[in-house]
Amino acid sequence: MPCTVVVGGFWGDEGKGKIVSYMALKDKVDVCVRVGSVNAAHTVWFEGKRYALHMVPSCFVYEKCRLLIGAGANVHIAKFLEEVELTSVKNRIGVDRQASVIEEKHAEQDRTSAHLRGLGTTGWGVGPAIEERVRRTAKLAKDVPELQPYLADVALEVNNAIDSGKKVILEGTQGLMLSLFHGTYPYVTGRDTSASAVCSEAGVGPTKVDEVLVVFKSFMTRVGAGPLPGEIPKEEAVKRGWFEVAAGTGRERRSAPFNFEVAKRAVMVNGATQLALTKLDALYPECKGVRRYDDLPKGAKGFVEEIERQLGVPVVLIGTGPDVLDVIDRRK
Repeated sequence: MPCTVVVGGFWGDEGKGKIVSYMALKDKVDVCVRVGSVNAAHTVWFEGKRYALHMVPSCFVYEKCRLLIGAGANVHIAKFLEEVELTSVKNRIGVDRQASVIEEKHAEQDRTSAHLRGLGTTGWGVGPAIEERVRRTAKLAKDVPELQPYLADVALEVNNAIDSGKKVILEGTQGLMLSLFHGTYPYVTGRDTSASAVCSEAGVGPTKVDEVLVVFKSFMTRVGAGPLPGEIPKEEAVKRGWFEVAAGTGRERRSAPFNFEVAKRAVMVNGATQLALTKLDALYPECKGVRRYDDLPKGAKGFVEEIERQLGVPVVLIGTGPDVLDVIDRRK
């Protein structure tokens, strides 16, 4: 703090929503900027309720946090308005005037393109919407009547917040291995997903960032097509307790053990200064709900320490269960 960028280190689904929401409550975050688009859902379990958020930042759990959607994002109007109502954040959320808009025609292009279907697109229309923006013909948030009450100058707001010493989180979506530039091309998303890209979409220069927190899950998952090193059969994933269904699409996730070489790549490209590790209880069930590092079993501690040894970056937050507060906080 005051400015932390939170990004995923694998193929998305690492638990960024959990980590961001925990930080919001624990650190009393003042401003949270979400980037990316509607094709990524961040799951937050809060007060016994599950939220799968495609648009609203995960910091909504802290009622005093200003929530923003950056200029580089693509806004799905209906989903945005639906989530604003669901999370009761109408009076504290803003959308950058220059964020672009996803329309039904984009989703239709997604669904009918054999090329895109083969790459495992989610079908929301994000890729075609980005194409239109590159052609300089996209509709922007400032052109949409329904978004008029929410329009903001996000870059100005967030930079002013940082300059005044407020606590800011830039919430990235998906994971580095889905980056258009640094991921497993062509089985990737339509944008860069690195920490640098998050800053760019939010309008924050790199010198304004204090920490880059890369989130890893204790095992790897991905949905759709594309390589997944060490992939195990679905039956084995079910047996290990690793089988999952994507929050955003309902598609089954493929699973594999934690891969240190992939993680090293994510640490390097993102310039990680801190790591978060989620779902440690999936590997070590006895860890479920533990909130003190000293209470972890020896094997779990050994896994955390091996990650730190190989990646050279401290693991500062450890998720041990679904609830927002099921976290071991090792930050000073």
